[in-house]
Amino acid sequence: MRMQLLSALLLGAFASSASALTVDELVTKNIEARGGIDAIRAIQSIKASGRMNFSGGDFSIDLGFVALNERDAKVRTEASIQGLSQVTAYDGKDAWTINPFQGRRDPERMSAEDAKGLEVQADMDGPLVDWKQKGHQVEYLGTEDMDGTEAHKLKVTLKNGDIQYRYLDPDYFLEILVVNQTRRRGVETEVETEMGNYEKVGGVYMPFAMESGPKGGQRGQKIIIEKAEANVDLDDALFAYPQAAK
Repeated sequence: MRMQLLSALLLGAFASSASALTVDELVTKNIEARGGIDAIRAIQSIKASGRMNFSGGDFSIDLGFVALNERDAKVRTEASIQGLSQVTAYDGKDAWTINPFQGRRDPERMSAEDAKGLEVQADMDGPLVDWKQKGHQVEYLGTEDMDGTEAHKLKVTLKNGDIQYRYLDPDYFLEILVVNQTRRRGVETEVETEMGNYEKVGGVYMPFAMESGPKGGQRGQKIIIEKAEANVDLDDALFAYPQAAK
C-alpha cells in the first residue's frame, strides 16, 4: 500500500511529467523536493526517536528506537526493550555492535563486509547528492507501476558494489520505495523499504514511517519516528568503539 505523503507538499508539488527525464533532472527534482541542497548541507546532525516493531505470523514485539547521524560519516542506532539495548554504530572508521538479545553484552567489531551497510547509512545526504563525486553510478530505468502509481525508477550502483533501486513519486519526487540489493559472504539479498509520512526536520523532508522486509515477502520491520531534531550536539564517543573494550 502506498503510504500517504505529507499533505502540505501539495502546495509546492512539482508537476508530474510523462516525458523522458534525464538522471540529472530527476536527481535535481528529488533534492529540491527534500528542501534544496543548501538546507540539506546545513544539517550537521540528526537525532530521531520513536518505535520499532518486528512481526511475523502470530509474533509481534515493540521496541524503543533511536537513530543518530552526524557528518563525517557517523551513525548509531539503538533498539531497546526491558532495559536491554541493541546498539549498532560506525564512526567513519570502526563499525561495531552490542547485541544483548543474542547474549552478547560486550561490544564487538564488525567485519569490513558487514560494515558496508553502515557506511551507506552514515551518508547523511543520501547517495543521490553529489553522486558522481562519491563514485556512485545512477541510471534512469523509466517508470514502474507501484500500486497504481507510475513511479520513476533509478538504479544506483554504489561505490562499494551494492545496488539500490530508488522509486520516486511522480508528483513529489520523494522516495516511496528503496530496494537494497547486497552481497555478503557470497549470499545475495534484496530488502525493500517503503517510505512515507514525510515531515520537515531542519528544513529538509524526511520519512517518519518505514516498513522493511525481503523483496516480495512480508515487511516485518516497521519504524515510526515520533520526534526528530536537526543540529543537536552529539558526543563523538557515542559513535566510537568503546574505549573499555579496546
